Amino acid sequence: MRKTRLSLFYLAGYLLPAGLALLFVPQFALNLLFSNSNGAYGDVFPRLLGGVLLALGILIVQIIRHRVDALYTTTLIVRAVLLSVMFALYLYSRDPFFISLMVIVGFGVILTLASYLSDRKSKTG
Repeated sequence: MRKTRLSLFYLAGYLLPAGLALLFVPQFALNLLFSNSNGAYGDVFPRLLGGVLLALGILIVQIIRHRVDALYTTTLIVRAVLLSVMFALYLYSRDPFFISLMVIVGFGVILTLASYLSDRKSKTG
């Protein structure tokens, strides 16, 4: 599962910086992601989201570090759920912020899924 493990570096690579940015400079982070909220999110919830992303990033780093192969597919399932929620939130708000998130997360899902399938094929072949 070497390729799958490597694909998770992308996941950690956006979770940790995004978490820190939302925690410490939330409006700047939202602007980078094309949010048109104009402060509608306030200051507290983006910071809470930043803390959650930072915590998830730390968990992903530990999954990578300890080579917990059993959780690789779980990262795909969790991100599929998140993509569904982001899509629903986009439909509700029409905020391009959610499209930005879907592109970032979706690319990672494609990367991890392709890596996972390649690793499985190599293992069985």
